[in-house]
Amino acid sequence: MLINAVCVFVGSSIGMALGKAVSERFKKILFQAVGLTTIGVGIKMTLDTANFIIVLLSLAFGAILGEMIDIEEKLSRVGRFSKDSTRFAKGFVAATTLFLVGPMTIVGSIRAGLLNDGTLIYVKSVLDFISSVVLASLYGVGVFVTGVVVLIVQGSMVLLASQLSFLTQQSYLANFTGVGGLIVLAIGLRLLELKDIKVGNFLPALVLSPLIDFIARFFK
Repeated sequence: MLINAVCVFVGSSIGMALGKAVSERFKKILFQAVGLTTIGVGIKMTLDTANFIIVLLSLAFGAILGEMIDIEEKLSRVGRFSKDSTRFAKGFVAATTLFLVGPMTIVGSIRAGLLNDGTLIYVKSVLDFISSVVLASLYGVGVFVTGVVVLIVQGSMVLLASQLSFLTQQSYLANFTGVGGLIVLAIGLRLLELKDIKVGNFLPALVLSPLIDFIARFFK
């Protein structure tokens, strides 16, 4: 998992260096390009959903929990060491969601833990490197800090692979990806400045998705 985090750190460092050299005019068009791509990725992920009711319940309860905790505001406080705490929070949430949500993260981490096969993680590391360069050029240090979260979350999944192997089942994976897809879609809307959604407050939905899926299966 270290290689994935290193790719994010290195990519973010390059992106931050490039960001200082890019004028606001070009940053704006780059935001739009990334926003459109992000919306496309979000739609593709959402189409993998197996049960939209579970996705809705996960987002609804997750948003309520996130709003009560006010995750977005707390992330802004964490980022006050930077020049723009709001920009830090947006970059952190965008990068965390894009780097950690999706089949490659779950399946790759569990395969690495159970079978000692890191192939998917290596592929993901290259993709995250490219993404971190672009995101960090726009958002700055918030993307760099995400590397720590990638290391902790994916490392934990590798260590707990035997207990989390159920997440590789298609229905669990599909609904989790669907929830993540809608959150990614919200990030795209924010990048395009169409709607300033507090995306960070939806993050608990990712944890609730497999739990609600399990409860739904139990009652069936």
